Amino acid sequence: MSERPLLQKAALPLVADLGPLDVLDAAERLRGLGTPALLDSAMRDPTLGRWSYLTADPFALVEIRDGILHIDGDARPGDALAQLRDILAPFRTPPDPAMPPFQGGAIGFFGYEFGRALERLPAPPIGAGSLPDAAFGLYDWVIAWDHETSRAVLVSTGFPETEPAARAARAAARRDAVLTRLAAPAPSGPESAPPLAWSADESRASYEAKVARSIEYVLAGDIFETNIAQRFSAPLPAGFSPWALYRRLRAANPATFAAFLDFGRFAIASSSPERFVKLEADRVEARPIKGTAPRSADPETDRARAAALEASVKDRAENVMIVDLLRNDLSRVCRPHSVEVPVLCGLESYATVHHLVSVVTGRLESGRDGLDLIRAAFPGGSITGAPKVRAMEIITEMEGRARGPYCGSIGYLGFDGAMDLNIAIRTVTLADGEAVYWAGGAITALSDPADEYEETLVKARRVLDATGRP
Repeated sequence: MSERPLLQKAALPLVADLGPLDVLDAAERLRGLGTPALLDSAMRDPTLGRWSYLTADPFALVEIRDGILHIDGDARPGDALAQLRDILAPFRTPPDPAMPPFQGGAIGFFGYEFGRALERLPAPPIGAGSLPDAAFGLYDWVIAWDHETSRAVLVSTGFPETEPAARAARAAARRDAVLTRLAAPAPSGPESAPPLAWSADESRASYEAKVARSIEYVLAGDIFETNIAQRFSAPLPAGFSPWALYRRLRAANPATFAAFLDFGRFAIASSSPERFVKLEADRVEARPIKGTAPRSADPETDRARAAALEASVKDRAENVMIVDLLRNDLSRVCRPHSVEVPVLCGLESYATVHHLVSVVTGRLESGRDGLDLIRAAFPGGSITGAPKVRAMEIITEMEGRARGPYCGSIGYLGFDGAMDLNIAIRTVTLADGEAVYWAGGAITALSDPADEYEETLVKARRVLDATGRP
């Protein structure tokens, strides 16, 4: 392609209309590019599930370990979020409301342990193995699906080139390479993943004892609420396909904030229903979930369970406590008096469970950005409890090992400053020869250890059944 037509483009990024395009088929064709990332609104919803994004072959890889950021393996000592801001700065582009919310940038995760880079917290006795505290790819192109119109577009930015002609040439080359792969014959048949042999890493008695001890902390006035999870694990057979596992998880438990990330030596498959925080221009939104009830195939029973959840004093109290925590977190970086709660304890229904979901919004202060928001609010209060730091200390004491990506956040940091991160629950991590899944719940003075144990099983059952032995 000649240079002149490229330079006559009104502006970068280059955009190609792909029309109707199947998400999974496109992912199958593009995974071979390496380090694929899929942010997948697998559960359709007119607002929460409108957009999905797929990309691969990042031009740089960022990892954070023990608070130190590394880019392509080179350490950059100093504040990790400040370093990440510096890395993204050369690629900053103005927001364009006519474009998809994400048009290229960083996709990856902040693991739960990244919180130790933000607060003085104890290290768990058992670490996260080879998993970093956070990892992101910097992606210069992305396919964005608008599920409202059932169409997809390919956006190619041309980064990391910043000189105009070089950037335009790279944007065109990358666009054409992706279009060629999409037009090529499909790979021979999707990979399969044998069922995993899941087992709980602790007994029912052990988990209930931890809940009972946590209740004592609440009654002693240490905390109002904490969140205690139990860990399930399964050995990974040689050659196991994380992508095939994600396909099974997606089919069984579609979710509005699902994701698949494959960094090669580890992978993450998530079917999370919960948004941690979204930033669009200066508008901030968090959607904490607290309160869960299992669904029933019988419509009358299902309605009764939903009604009982809405009326539950315990579940509403948990939810309100986390809303108060988030109001405090967001107020640290939002304009005075801009933080509001437009929805308190609203009922949302998913494939296997009903949830109570609140919405907390605000307007980011001038001069702040998404990384300031992360610093103020990470990790999400719905999976820590309140007060946050003391609740996290108790979580470390009770659980005794790193959570890894579980209860961290997966999502994007756009070149234009937009950001959308989930709470990484309903999430399987595959690393170091094993698959790991966690399920937990909020513990308050009203908690019953046996009921809390059963709640973890309700949250785990669909995911473990979908990916494990019948």
